[in-house]
Amino acid sequence: MPKSSLFNSFSRILKKANLPSLPIHSLRHTHAVLQLGADMKYLQERLGHESMQITSDVYSHVSKKIDKDRMNKFEEYMKDVLK
Repeated sequence: MPKSSLFNSFSRILKKANLPSLPIHSLRHTHAVLQLGADMKYLQERLGHESMQITSDVYSHVSKKIDKDRMNKFEEYMKDVLK
């Protein structure tokens, strides 16, 4: 299938769904982010990266944000528990 067919189909789907235009690569990124917490080797293979280091370098910023968000939620929870 030509790349242009995939890009055009994705654009039409977004338009029909009344969603903003997005690069098709955003689907790959979203998939990876939703997989965070999974084994890094699994994610590396799923994304087709040559090494786990590449995967880690690309997605570590997202992982750090998720960790920070989770810690903040835990701290809020503990404040309520310790009242």
